[in-house]
Amino acid sequence: MTATGAREAAEDRVFAALANGTRREVLRLLRDGGPQPVQVLADHFDMRRPSLSEHLKVLRDAGLVSEQRSGRQRIYRLEAAPLAEVQDWLHPYERFWRDRMKGLGELLDRMPDDEPA
Repeated sequence: MTATGAREAAEDRVFAALANGTRREVLRLLRDGGPQPVQVLADHFDMRRPSLSEHLKVLRDAGLVSEQRSGRQRIYRLEAAPLAEVQDWLHPYERFWRDRMKGLGELLDRMPDDEPA
């Protein structure tokens, strides 16, 4: 696989991981609460722990979380670096919508105000 192909595959894993609401919520919990044991994360969801473990595996494979063993516990930590690639990808779309909203604002400013009936 070429370097470009490997980078695109990594980006695809990140986007696929972010496509699921449960995984986005896990990332939010880790962002807001810092590193947490898997059981603490599992307490936030109405699912069996093996199901959550599958979500954590997808996040690990995408590089969005890391796992550290501490005795019998597995502690998960947010790894935000791959999210910078998402931000880079989204940036042109943000500019697109900002320009559109600016144009809409200018159009609305040129329109006459409605008179009360």
